Amino acid sequence: MGRVACGGTYAARVKFRTLPLIAALLLATSLQAKPLRARPVPPPEPLGPRPALLAFADELATAQQWDAVALRAQLSQALDLPKVKQLILPASVGTAKNWTAYRDRFIEPRRLEAGAAFWAEHEAALARAESRYGVPAEIIVGIIGVETFYGRITGGFKVLDALATLAFDFPSEHPRAAERQAFFRSELAEFLKLCRENGLDPTEVRGSYAGALGWPQFMPGSWRQHAVDFDGDGRIDLISSPVDAIGSVAHYLAEYGWQPGEATHYSVKLPTDLRSRARLLAPDIKPSFSAAELLAAGAQPSEAARDHAGPMAVIQLQNGPHKPPTVVLGTQNFWVVTRYNWSAYYALAVIELGRAVKAKRPPATTPPAVLAPAPSAPG
Repeated sequence: MGRVACGGTYAARVKFRTLPLIAALLLATSLQAKPLRARPVPPPEPLGPRPALLAFADELATAQQWDAVALRAQLSQALDLPKVKQLILPASVGTAKNWTAYRDRFIEPRRLEAGAAFWAEHEAALARAESRYGVPAEIIVGIIGVETFYGRITGGFKVLDALATLAFDFPSEHPRAAERQAFFRSELAEFLKLCRENGLDPTEVRGSYAGALGWPQFMPGSWRQHAVDFDGDGRIDLISSPVDAIGSVAHYLAEYGWQPGEATHYSVKLPTDLRSRARLLAPDIKPSFSAAELLAAGAQPSEAARDHAGPMAVIQLQNGPHKPPTVVLGTQNFWVVTRYNWSAYYALAVIELGRAVKAKRPPATTPPAVLAPAPSAPG
């Protein structure tokens, strides 16, 4: 899930330990029409005892006091997956990004029905997560819905093979091959530690083509750093426990600075002056301007935005080559959602899916009041 998104650097994505690879799949397939590749995919073969792999195994085994010979053998037998290398490459140039088309992939009847069912089944856990971490249930529901269609699509690749492929045979034609390969080596180490800590067989665990795991599609490093045991069974299981996923998503966002009670975004009209517009758009998703600064630059924020106390980002989402873009003011909370995926398109899809699912839920009913008996008339 190599999240190439609408701003930021790959180094920053690694620093934030987000789930840094999902956006490549989402943006490549949704925002840009990625043509089918004509070349056939060759069958996978074992990576074999290549020097970089053996050095990695020895270093990790020494640091963790594991059996180096066994680890060498296990990694050497991991399959080099051509399909994974194909998927990790950036999309070829296609049609312009299109927020409306991207949104429609997620705000659609089947996903809304699944989201409403998920919310109904896990209402208590969602309420508990909101109470503990301050993250609204609809944001958690939106993330899990966008990531895995509420657990229906969690990935069919063997994670050991996928991560080993990207750690030791990352495609050299990628524009940032060296730094991404280093990232995947780190995630491979995290995955092997995770399996040891949780009694998992690393040769059997399945996930995305880039190694993301379970209901919330956490990368192994994010699992080890941010996941929580939210169902109280004594272990963290993001693969089989949606309740652990709920708590872990909320904890993740809280760790990155979610502000309870704060809006995620507001509407705005951009200034007509092109230089002012360019200056406001330059910081991308990072909140950088107060309401007063926006007004001084000629922007027209909504009335609610004018009362917002913190900085905001001016975010523009393209709607193809022939329609005007969608523009919003993103708050700190919008930026926090992009820590999960460095993409404004992703963040707004999460927010709108969560709201749409919430709107499908039956209205809360208040139990009828228990009335005291009317006093008897004096005799």
